[in-house]
Amino acid sequence: MQPTLQPLIDEPALLFKEKKLLVIADLHIGIESELRENGLQVPSQTKVMEERLLSILKKNKVDDIILLGDIKHTIPSSTYQERTDVKNFLAVIQSNSTLHVLPGNHDGNIDRLLTAGIQLHSSDGYVFEGIGFTHGHRKPSVEVMQCDQVIIGHSHPTVMMMDRLGYRTFEQCWLRGSPHFDVLHEKYPESPTSQILLMPAFNPLCGGTAVNQDALLGPFKNLIDVDNADLYLLDGSSLGKVKDLKDSR
Repeated sequence: MQPTLQPLIDEPALLFKEKKLLVIADLHIGIESELRENGLQVPSQTKVMEERLLSILKKNKVDDIILLGDIKHTIPSSTYQERTDVKNFLAVIQSNSTLHVLPGNHDGNIDRLLTAGIQLHSSDGYVFEGIGFTHGHRKPSVEVMQCDQVIIGHSHPTVMMMDRLGYRTFEQCWLRGSPHFDVLHEKYPESPTSQILLMPAFNPLCGGTAVNQDALLGPFKNLIDVDNADLYLLDGSSLGKVKDLKDSR
């Protein structure tokens, strides 16, 4: 039986309860240095994210955790503080669960920051219990696209909402949709993939792509039928189809 996908309420985290697996994406440890360079003085979120994640792991008795790309932020190189923060963060999390890392586009040389026992997978994806995982910045492997369900990050999905006075707000969201099957089968003729889930970023400082306004990032932007995809806020609220939110702007 395939594990049940269960987004946690009020957390950008995905639980596979039967397999005691947790998935998070886009930590972007070290993003604060870029924000400071642009005049925004923001305290480090690394310890905050660590404590949030440890609480989730303890509450849900998780055995395995997948970090679905962009663990670190600065590219092509990293600051000393960023490297230190990444190493310390991974060490703490590894002490509480088996840790799987799928590199994202910000994770160049991430292997140098991993300690023994952390499982580093290919950047074109990884299959766990029949479900495909890939960060979303590059073309996924054939093995990943042989799964019925595929989970990605990378675009940091948000939804843009406008009140009657014209003020805009942006909320993190989950996007769940089917592929454009003609595009899918052109690239992966034998693929049975029927559902793609786009995860929100775990780091709240990341910003994101307003999916009812802007195109997704990477190769999945042409693969997912975004207009007919379903949107959910972190509190579990269903906002309906993306195309309906576009029409109501």
